[in-house]
Amino acid sequence: MINGEIRIYVACLAAYNNGILHGAWIDANQDAYAIYDEVKDMLNASPISGAEEWAIHDYEGFEGYSISEYEGFDEVSKIAAFISEHGALGAELLSYYSNLDDAQKAIEDHYAGEYESLSDFAREMTEQSGQDIPDNLAYYIDYDAMARDMAMGDVMTIETGHDQVHVFWAH
Repeated sequence: MINGEIRIYVACLAAYNNGILHGAWIDANQDAYAIYDEVKDMLNASPISGAEEWAIHDYEGFEGYSISEYEGFDEVSKIAAFISEHGALGAELLSYYSNLDDAQKAIEDHYAGEYESLSDFAREMTEQSGQDIPDNLAYYIDYDAMARDMAMGDVMTIETGHDQVHVFWAH
């Protein structure tokens, strides 16, 4: 869903503590064991023999979501897969919930769709209600006010760009 790689820069701490920059950029959107294998290879190539400790010193492609210096590779892999599938929306959900399970549940169970505004969502909900609204009354419906009321507890929104409002039913 997103353009570009999702990757982490893992540094050798033995080299780092000796004033040497040694590390590798690793594709985060792969199995945790594959990430670990690449880290082992990087550590084995360290200029400091017997290097064992590592830390994530940088990352790219996580759409603004923060990765901890000592985040586990299993979690990095799952986060990368979620962001790869859902892009900026996935990253915003992770930031909002601070928990991958809750972010996944929100998108699977509560997602109502993407709209240009919450008012557009209110309009669509009204039009899909099955009630015929006479043309002479349609001009008096205040969808902005309906959207404000919805935002007070019925729905949650996440904006991922101009005219990109993602609506979730409150749970």
